[in-house]
Amino acid sequence: MPLYRSRPWALPASAVTPESLFMNRRSLLQAISTMPLLAAGASLLAPGNALAAGYPYPRSSAYPPERAETPENLATTYNNFYEFGTSKSVAAAAQALKPSPWKMVLDGMVEKPLTFDAEELIARMPLEERVYRLRCVEAWSAVIPWTGFPLAALVKLAQPTAAAKYVRFETFLDSSMAPGQRQFWQPWPYVEGVTIAEATNDLAFIATGAYGKPLPKQMGAPIRLVLPWKYGFKSIKSIVKVTFTDKRPVSYWEQLQASEYGFWANVNPEVAHPRWSQASERTLTGERVPTRLFNGYGAWVADLYKGLERERLYI
Repeated sequence: MPLYRSRPWALPASAVTPESLFMNRRSLLQAISTMPLLAAGASLLAPGNALAAGYPYPRSSAYPPERAETPENLATTYNNFYEFGTSKSVAAAAQALKPSPWKMVLDGMVEKPLTFDAEELIARMPLEERVYRLRCVEAWSAVIPWTGFPLAALVKLAQPTAAAKYVRFETFLDSSMAPGQRQFWQPWPYVEGVTIAEATNDLAFIATGAYGKPLPKQMGAPIRLVLPWKYGFKSIKSIVKVTFTDKRPVSYWEQLQASEYGFWANVNPEVAHPRWSQASERTLTGERVPTRLFNGYGAWVADLYKGLERERLYI
């Protein structure tokens, strides 16, 4: 008879939110969504937009953030999105992004290349909400409730061949829409990559929403990657192509400055960035807190890196 062993991070049944309280929360958020929307990117909630269907989704209790959520007004107005500018105040400029219709391609070493509209892909996936800590390489951090689905589900849909070792992600390329892409010296489009083992880890997540609503444009609408144990630049926004390959992808930032931004980019307080310490971080609410190895998610991911001691895992 198989034995069930609970994982050390799993919450007991007693910690599960009672159904009545959860349903009250859902009703409240649904009521709020009918009020005038002032936040940037609220057009995604327009009646008839399929991306808005079903929100908010049930929240998973398997990944406790251990810190309070960052207020939505802070997390949606302090963003990196270099396609639309180099400041943190890119929310207004990012409204030029057109997230619907949005084609996504799954190709490379797969059984059969696939092309989906983002709405079609999202409708096929098991959506849930997860609250994750986000740690930027610039030494600031946030705690964000993301809606989406496990990256492993996308890998399964793609059916990669046994020869595939990596997953390469690519964002859109449209300089008429994104003025930052007119900078000829930058290696557009934005590219990122992970190993197949990382992609199928429990934590790896494809986000389609945040704060109980579809993703705002400045946070990477309509679909982005979230890897909470890595520095934030690995969590590529506005994905249009996912390619399975046997060659390690060279990311956007690695192309710009490989000595500062490498392939792995796992959070580690003991390995400084060449220009600043990573020992602590500033939250968007103004606190200074210690940084944790793997951003505190070592119980899920540390085993991925055994035997890789010679790799530059934390840059």
